[in-house]
Amino acid sequence: MTDAPSRVTLPVNTPEIERLLPHRYPFLLVDRVVEFEQDKRVLAYKNVTCNEPFFTGHFPGHPVMPGVLVIEALAQAGGLLTQLSRDPTEIGKDTFYLVKVDNARFNRMVVPGDRLELEVVLKRRIRNMAQYVGIARVDGEQAASAEILCAAARE
Repeated sequence: MTDAPSRVTLPVNTPEIERLLPHRYPFLLVDRVVEFEQDKRVLAYKNVTCNEPFFTGHFPGHPVMPGVLVIEALAQAGGLLTQLSRDPTEIGKDTFYLVKVDNARFNRMVVPGDRLELEVVLKRRIRNMAQYVGIARVDGEQAASAEILCAAARE
């Protein structure tokens, strides 16, 4: 960890997010990073629209974003925290995989028209692993939370 000033320009939009993460449509679940503290915290947004492909079957006539995708969005925001905190020469040399989710809780449904706020804090980093605590909110109300563990695999 470093106390050096951040070299990140906010907001971080989709082209930069696509440079930092391997995910693509329809599985890229972060649209923008609006707050960032190197090696500490990130706040990102996912704009949930009626055009999301998962709403076709979840559920017809009553669209609800699957809870596992809310957790995945938190994991992707954690990946952005890690990537934005890294030395730029290290970006793209490995891929981070979700390996564990603990204490997942779902407090409200996420539906079309919601802006999902993804706040992720780095709890600790050990070797090639990072543990995050994530809270997803809609309009300031907690929608979900979880502890997430990701591990890096060198490509």
